[in-house]
Amino acid sequence: MNMAASASQDDSGLLPSISVHLEDRAAELCRLLVERDRLREEDLNRARAYREQHGGNLLTLLVRLGLVSERDLARAQSELLDIPMISDKDYPEDAPEVDDISVRYMKQQHLVPIRATDEGIEVVMADPQDDFALKALKMATGRDVLARVGIASEIDNTIERYFGGGKSAMGQIAEGLGGDGEGSDEEDVEHLRDLASEAPVIRLVNLILQRAVESRASDIHIEPFENRLKVRYRIDGVLQEVEAPPARSTAAVISRVKIMARLNIAERRLPQDGRIMHRVGGKELDLRVSTVPTAHGESVVMRILDREAVVLDFTSLGFADDARDTFIKALEMPHGIILVTGPTGSGKTTTLYTALSQLNRPERKIITVEDPIEYQIEGINQIQAKASIGLDFASALRSIVRQDPDVIMIGEMRDLETARIAIQSALTGHLVLSTLHTNDAAGGVTRMLDMGVEDYLLTSTVNAIMAQRLVRRLDPATREPYQALPEFVEELGLRALTDADPVTLYRPGTSELSPTGYRGRTGIHEILRMSDEIRRMVIKHATATDIERQARAEGMRSMYEDGLLKALAGETSAEEVLRVTQEA
Repeated sequence: MNMAASASQDDSGLLPSISVHLEDRAAELCRLLVERDRLREEDLNRARAYREQHGGNLLTLLVRLGLVSERDLARAQSELLDIPMISDKDYPEDAPEVDDISVRYMKQQHLVPIRATDEGIEVVMADPQDDFALKALKMATGRDVLARVGIASEIDNTIERYFGGGKSAMGQIAEGLGGDGEGSDEEDVEHLRDLASEAPVIRLVNLILQRAVESRASDIHIEPFENRLKVRYRIDGVLQEVEAPPARSTAAVISRVKIMARLNIAERRLPQDGRIMHRVGGKELDLRVSTVPTAHGESVVMRILDREAVVLDFTSLGFADDARDTFIKALEMPHGIILVTGPTGSGKTTTLYTALSQLNRPERKIITVEDPIEYQIEGINQIQAKASIGLDFASALRSIVRQDPDVIMIGEMRDLETARIAIQSALTGHLVLSTLHTNDAAGGVTRMLDMGVEDYLLTSTVNAIMAQRLVRRLDPATREPYQALPEFVEELGLRALTDADPVTLYRPGTSELSPTGYRGRTGIHEILRMSDEIRRMVIKHATATDIERQARAEGMRSMYEDGLLKALAGETSAEEVLRVTQEA
């Protein structure tokens, strides 16, 4: 694009006024980002201080330092300028015929044409307020230019797809990789360390983390196979495969993650656990890292703990009013044990943290033993269990009871010794909260008996057992109501839950923000209160089925029924309830 290029060189006299204009625009955008809670004031001051020392564009610095995401910046510009924002899925399949703009200029200015007519041209720009670029485009093409707001990385991907061989941002970064990073002998450790410190590898890992945050993923799985490296994100509880770096980068990428987590990169035969504190798109993330050796290298899983996204409130967690009241009544009892059961990833820890936040008062001493500590709560003494030095749940509990606590939280009842100390604590006037891995609330009773806990101690201490699962929440903006067939209503047992005729259920729709039709998750719960009749059944070692039948006769609503009520209210779909409950 000769004309645009020459225009940028010849109008040097305009630079001072342009500079002032850019400063004003950046300040306005930053103000809007701060108002929308997308940028913290202290982070903005840090970026300004950095720019004063090293120079550069403030908005570019905010993105590069991870203080603001590209998407948030684009949305702020769209709102400020009242210009539509174009996302990845809105780009046309084929490039318009525009010969007057060079690919080099597009890459340099982060802009791409998406539609062209004889009268005008529609251009997506990372910086739609760049008057100089707009004038250059108009001069070069001889047509009016209609600017749209876009995300810089998506614009670059589209330029590559249209004009540069189809390479994505990850593909472009991977081109700069040094060696192949292969090798598993100890003498390669220094070579691996060097590779993991190269700019392309750092950018690859940062891109994986950034995309995970933008996708609202809870976990990142990086898995090496014979001829490829696979990356998957768990989004709303379901794994989805995404674009991965090339196989030759496997060792370097995994080593980079291990260095960030302060793990031993020379040790590739044993599992390791670590933590990463990392800032991505303006969010301070706490990543829990686990590595295990597999046939083709180390598999890495990173659990994303987004402290800003956690709301410790029972209603926000999906508790129905009656379930919330029942659970809070159990929490208000001065002593005893409350158990939360469910499989891994069912939200048990978040429920316990919410319970602790309700109990957290100046007059109460609360101590927890956790492995690991997921969220730190002010006013609560949290102990990190570490079996390698002999600090397991049981040994920590023995010390805790001498600390004069009112409330004790144990991360998990793993063995008989831990259970017995917890029961002893409950008998001596403490309120004890913990988790168990069982499928339902009634199963928690039989699980404790199977562990070897005496039945009379169990009936004396356990106040309530709650089971829970997480179901994906339908996006309210796109969900579609439909009339359920009578056969389906009969099969699900919906007649017992609603008098409506016909019965209306909801199915997921799709949108740019939620391609699956689901957005976020909510809980479904069942709460078993230990009544006198259930205590008598426990003493007789009744089965979990009999205990559940009695609890339901006393008014307990099962997780399945709680899920169906949420399906009838449009919060989730009936298929999602069937997916996560054993009634499926």
